[in-house]
Amino acid sequence: MEKEKVEQIIEQYMKKIYGFAMKKAFSYDEAEDLCSEIVCEVYLSLLKANEVYNIEGYIWRISEHTYAKYVASNKKHEGLSLDGLQLPYYDTYSFENDDEEKARLSREVAYLNEARRSIVFQFYYESKPIQVISRDMGIPVGTVKWHLNRARIELKEGLSMERKIGNLGLNPIVAQSYGHSGCPGSNKGPESYLGDKLNLNIAYSVYYSPKSLEEIAQELGVTPVFIEDRIKLLESNGFIVKTKSNRYTTYVKFSAPKHSLELLEKQYMLELEIAKVLEKEFVPIVRDSFKNFDKVYIPTKNRELFEASVIFYALAHNCRISANIDISKYRIKTTAGGDFIATIDIKSSPIDPEYVASIERKNHWSCGSMTRSSCKYPSVFSWSIDSALSSRTGGWENNDYKDYEYIYEIISGLIVENTTTVDKFNRLREREFISAENDINIMIVQEDHKKFFERIPKLDKKIKDRFAPKILELASMKAKFYPTQMQDLIINYNVDGFIGNSVALKVMDNMYSNGSFKPLSERERVSSNLLMFCDKLPNIQE
Repeated sequence: MEKEKVEQIIEQYMKKIYGFAMKKAFSYDEAEDLCSEIVCEVYLSLLKANEVYNIEGYIWRISEHTYAKYVASNKKHEGLSLDGLQLPYYDTYSFENDDEEKARLSREVAYLNEARRSIVFQFYYESKPIQVISRDMGIPVGTVKWHLNRARIELKEGLSMERKIGNLGLNPIVAQSYGHSGCPGSNKGPESYLGDKLNLNIAYSVYYSPKSLEEIAQELGVTPVFIEDRIKLLESNGFIVKTKSNRYTTYVKFSAPKHSLELLEKQYMLELEIAKVLEKEFVPIVRDSFKNFDKVYIPTKNRELFEASVIFYALAHNCRISANIDISKYRIKTTAGGDFIATIDIKSSPIDPEYVASIERKNHWSCGSMTRSSCKYPSVFSWSIDSALSSRTGGWENNDYKDYEYIYEIISGLIVENTTTVDKFNRLREREFISAENDINIMIVQEDHKKFFERIPKLDKKIKDRFAPKILELASMKAKFYPTQMQDLIINYNVDGFIGNSVALKVMDNMYSNGSFKPLSERERVSSNLLMFCDKLPNIQE
């Protein structure tokens, strides 16, 4: 073939030849060397040829043959070829997407685990000898070689597959609310860690089935290198846990994405049934046990406000049915001193949207019990539950132990309002714990809180046994909406907590609506279900 024609062919196919070399090699220098050798072989072969009917196929066969010789004689690191990283060749093969192929290779390197990725980078991109990598990383030479060989296999597999983004990569979950039961430590609750959308979806990605780092990355549509630090953060703080199979799972309680309207109504009806029994058979016992108790300050002098708080405590804490399940593994212990069970509410849709309820369900929301104590004043303690019966705002974050210290200092005569204490008084007015005239506006009990709570009766076992089978059945049905590792917690929550705040609110609704208690005034809603304990009472001389 004439030299001029050969040069035209070489010029026409140079980009494709370089693309072939780039996909066969792992570094740009190596690709340049291989490309030069292929061009030389193609040039000499075409000069000798009379006519070639399939130029591209002819060049491809020469390229493959040249590369085989290159691996056998010129490649410096025997046995560590990255051969096979290209797609199979066809006569219609096109090298037009060189940049895309390079990006795919770089992406696949990012999918290697941390150690393997580091070794590949040092060996191919920094041209470090195996012995140097072995020394720097403190691992045997054989281990470095093994990682490089495994990298070749994994990169080949990665490039030959169509990586698919998981559901969370396309449609990540969004938290509607965060909650915790326990001590948040110096940080806030789970929102400090899972408030970040990516962190939240990392934890959720392992909720229904354990996953490796690589599988988490694929589910989220990111590379492992992008989330390695986040994985370490979540693992070190207990939000994800490594299993024996070297995968991750989580014990964070996410609400179920599906629920049953029929099941919710069954639960609501059972709560109403229990509330009626407790109002009739248990509440009178609780009220009677405190009829002579007078060591309490009530801002409006309405004793029903005090009795209602005692009844609420009794219903929320002293009526529980034990599921006898150890839930210690669900407690998350953070490096900031947190020790709590984390709950995340996400969007949930019914499996039976056509279900028609026979009764309108009232929202009986409440927070969990909140307690605050003081190191400065050992007798100071508070118990409270925020709900529809109270007007307090800000939740647990706004419930500061210092508020109760300030009140103690006022009633003890330790502070008066002046320029140095104005911030304390303003804070208490903001919460409406004191009036504009500095009158105390919350209930205060002059007794040790432990002794006080011990006075409150517990529900008789015979009454509990009436409802235990139905409660357990409902709990087991609800647990089916959750992953296996979470079902003990779900059953525990729905058995131990079934007779709790929601039932207590139904009892109180009944008592306020049937005239057993007078409706709460706005001032009384500030102190509803809030008791402060200390060794002094307002306006009482020792």
